[in-house]
Amino acid sequence: MSTPLSMEWVLITEGKEKRVNENDNLFEISFDGYKIFPMNETLEIRRHLKSDQIGSGNIEELVLKNNTTICKYRLISLYSVN
Repeated sequence: MSTPLSMEWVLITEGKEKRVNENDNLFEISFDGYKIFPMNETLEIRRHLKSDQIGSGNIEELVLKNNTTICKYRLISLYSVN
């Protein structure tokens, strides 16, 4: 059976993001299934699908493995408390 693949233009964290390094704005989040994000483009970051934008960031690394997507992104700006 094949795994679904989706192209995403908004990063929806649902509060599951983890800071990779305390001194850096690099975060990591995992998603079920395979999700593709544009690289080197500024994307909206939202807490939930229907919530307001909380910031913006750039995807720096995507790993698609075992029906999971691991996404590392750099937070560029934050509009509200994370």
